[in-house]
Amino acid sequence: MLVNFLIYSKVVKAIVELQRDFLDKGINYLKPMTQKQIADIVGIHESTVSRAINGKYVATPRGLFELKFFFQSGISNKNGNEFSAETIKNLIKKLIEEEDPTNPLSDQKIADILKEKNINISRRTVAKYREECNIPSTIKRRRY
Repeated sequence: MLVNFLIYSKVVKAIVELQRDFLDKGINYLKPMTQKQIADIVGIHESTVSRAINGKYVATPRGLFELKFFFQSGISNKNGNEFSAETIKNLIKKLIEEEDPTNPLSDQKIADILKEKNINISRRTVAKYREECNIPSTIKRRRY
């Protein structure tokens, strides 16, 4: 039991170190991270990390999160900056909140705007993330 707690605390400490910017500054700073990265830092097997985080939560200054939340996929830009899927979804939500309701942004236009911000993402990925956020298509968002 003590061994499990020690492993758990080492895993949480490694997650906090890698996600410090997110914890200090917010969702736009959440970095992509894998269980393998944490396993390498802590010096344990990847499956041990999986067991250590399964069903566990952590209270942070940003709220209560399941530990699995921190293991996000993402993309890198040519400057070497990494963006998690949650960060990109947040940016898409923000763009849609600020759009003109009589002329809503298409998925392609959103992809183009993100590309201007050095986030290379396809139109299909924008559509996927938009749907995951339960945001309707351009046609359904249009107000006359």
